[in-house]
Amino acid sequence: METKHLHIICHDVPYPPDYGGVYDLFYKIKMLSANGVHIHLHCFEYGRGEQQELNKYCLEVKYYSRKQGHKGFSHKLPYIVCSRSNYELLDDLLLDDFPILAEGIHCSYLLNDRRFNERKIILRLHNVEWLYYKQLYQSSSSFFKKIYYLHESKILKHYEQNIADKAMIIAVSEQDADFYREEFCAKNIVYLPVFLPFIQIMSQKGRGCYCLYHGNLSVAENEKTVMWLLEEVFNDLQLPLVIAGKKPSAHLERIIQQYAHTCLVANPSEEEMQDIIAKAQVHVLPSFNRTGIKLKLLNALFNGRHCVVNEEAVKNTGLENICHICSNPQSFKKTISEIYHCPFEEEEIERRKNILLSHYDNEKNVLQLIQWIW
Repeated sequence: METKHLHIICHDVPYPPDYGGVYDLFYKIKMLSANGVHIHLHCFEYGRGEQQELNKYCLEVKYYSRKQGHKGFSHKLPYIVCSRSNYELLDDLLLDDFPILAEGIHCSYLLNDRRFNERKIILRLHNVEWLYYKQLYQSSSSFFKKIYYLHESKILKHYEQNIADKAMIIAVSEQDADFYREEFCAKNIVYLPVFLPFIQIMSQKGRGCYCLYHGNLSVAENEKTVMWLLEEVFNDLQLPLVIAGKKPSAHLERIIQQYAHTCLVANPSEEEMQDIIAKAQVHVLPSFNRTGIKLKLLNALFNGRHCVVNEEAVKNTGLENICHICSNPQSFKKTISEIYHCPFEEEEIERRKNILLSHYDNEKNVLQLIQWIW
């Protein structure tokens, strides 16, 4: 049997898997390695440090610096791409003819280089990035960030259209794949679910103790969601609300302190976060971003009790039947009030098993990925 070698380019160091953007990367690397693939890993390092753990799964791991600040800006290329344009990386990739898996639009700079025209390149689409940046523009309250997000969104739209037919694309959601087909006429695009650390449903029966919103609180979209929940949903709900996540702003901390039934858990460890998720009664996880897949929702579905969302969070994901879907603040209030006192039952756990375990099966999905690459 031939030895399979694969280059993987990561937009960030994919360990530890402590935020949504690296879940898929790390657990995919782990599964590919377990299935005999020799991985040549290339990471952009800008704060997470070199990680020895990655050497367990990769034949070699190389780190490259990202161009920070004005050095990463270009009038023609999106900042997320230009800041990762690295000639040392391109030279390393040209030393052989192994296939290349580029993780995210961020790592797609090589698609603009003719030397890779005949190379087998697979682009993992983490998001419809131009739409995501447009939504960040709408979410942000900072004037300067709004200018940056809008500018980046416009450049990204043009850029994503240009590369839509330059590689095989593997989307993280059916919705993103459909969008690329319709908007950019992408022909060679398929869907593969994200790779997850969860292999069984750990949701506990019975009742939990509070409502919970969790996420990376330094992300503008997540801060906007918390503000919306406080002002529109929990403004007159006499139920305890826990908000947990990384790097909340001082502004957000001050706002949360003003609400009597609400408490903030800032920067919990991974173990602490999973404990918070397990003990919650209602996970309140609306989204104002229609692209990608909501990893915090998957975490809550595998490990928590009732999940209350809006349509944007679950549209075309196959998760609609295992969530409570609300359309406005009034329906959120009504649904949360009703299920707060309802025990989580065995039949709901079984329903999750049927949907989640058939879809998010790392073993099945890695074999599909290997088949597509080779």
